[in-house]
Amino acid sequence: MRILITNDDGWGTPGIRLLAAEMSRLGEVTIIAPDSPRSGHAACITVAKPLYLTPGESDIPGVRLFTTNGTPADCVKLALDVVFADQKPDLLVSGINHGNNCSVNIMYSGTMGACFVGAEHGVPAIGFSIDSHALDVDLSFFRPYLLQLTEHLMAEGFRARTCYNINAPVGEIAGVRWTRQCRGHWAKEMLPHKDEAGRDCFMLGGEFVNEEPDAGDTDIRALADGFLSVQPATIDMTYYGAL
Repeated sequence: MRILITNDDGWGTPGIRLLAAEMSRLGEVTIIAPDSPRSGHAACITVAKPLYLTPGESDIPGVRLFTTNGTPADCVKLALDVVFADQKPDLLVSGINHGNNCSVNIMYSGTMGACFVGAEHGVPAIGFSIDSHALDVDLSFFRPYLLQLTEHLMAEGFRARTCYNINAPVGEIAGVRWTRQCRGHWAKEMLPHKDEAGRDCFMLGGEFVNEEPDAGDTDIRALADGFLSVQPATIDMTYYGAL
């Protein structure tokens, strides 16, 4: 099996290193990752500057490594048109993202943006995230699920234009739940600051507002209950109920 791995935190972070080590047990792993953090880039692509694909040296046995100055979406496009030009990868895995991609976060996520590009091109794609932004978060509880879920989803097969958004709580995991995207939004996001010159500016912050806190089938509730959330996602953004 030919496996492509990317992320939006950049090569060298604990999440992508663990993911590469685990996925190497399933097949031949190639990493194409941003050369620095690209969180919040969604499926953004680079159109106004050249992209560079730089071979690197991985200390994970059998893993091939490239870095690029582009976004996670760029990583997948470079993989499909350059590195895997003769034959598409059998699987795309993105992450492990440091920070959950539940609810509306999926719209902004570079981790899931890469998966959406994979789904566009018919490559089975799975995004893995953990509910902590700390780079030293304990991933040991999440680790056993990486291969189990990947093998299960590959055996079940992927529907056209569909990928999977998997989010794990911090610490011991109570089990796995199939979930839907929670309805919610971010509020009070633009926080006033002063720059080094004393000029007024704004920094992104805010607080998440859960619009359905009593719902038991959402990704947000799964994490709150200590469960791992598996959410199918599609790149078809048509609202069929309005047709």
